Amino acid sequence: MSFYSNFQSDKCPGSITGNPLNGLTEKVCIQAEKIFDACIKQTQIENYSLILTDLEPATVTYPLTFVSARSTTAEATVTNVNIERQADRHCARVQATVSVPVEVLFTDATGVEGSATATVTTTQDVLLFVPAPSIMPFTVRAVVSVVAPEGTYNPETEGFTVSLCATIILKIAMSVELLVPSYGYCVIPPAQEYSQEVCAGFFELPLYPQGRAGACKGCNH
Repeated sequence: MSFYSNFQSDKCPGSITGNPLNGLTEKVCIQAEKIFDACIKQTQIENYSLILTDLEPATVTYPLTFVSARSTTAEATVTNVNIERQADRHCARVQATVSVPVEVLFTDATGVEGSATATVTTTQDVLLFVPAPSIMPFTVRAVVSVVAPEGTYNPETEGFTVSLCATIILKIAMSVELLVPSYGYCVIPPAQEYSQEVCAGFFELPLYPQGRAGACKGCNH
């Protein structure tokens, strides 16, 4: 069983029915990451050069044929952050470099399948709400997804020139102690083991044949 498989308890997550204040027991302090602001940018990048590293197998026969490329993590590395607070508005200009690791799949000239790693780097320049100065610092985080559906071999770099589809969510975040209302601790349901039940039909048969012996009618002897 799980929280969402007919487990009946008012101490587990799910939709609220009735008065949402019913069952509140306390205010609790939790450590959480507060997101002060966020924005999403989806863009197509043409003619991006992927420089291959960590080839597997280590020895390949060139030229290579591109198969696909995809980001290997949802969390990007954010560097070169520059914050310019705007005097006439409640936001700031946020500039940052976002670097995304990707896995590249290919075949070499002999048809052997291989993989390699590469990095996609983009520059972000956006407006976001930035909290007022405090002892605890905020951070700029990036959640990403990058795919390259097509690409061509570049003999000069021994890599690929690709078209990228990139989704980047830039966030202003801070680790805080947050006071929230609570319904108390969750009640954890017992686990339900997964089983294909390939023997279910067989085990449902009676152990011995059912019915009365000699009940056949109209038999000719």
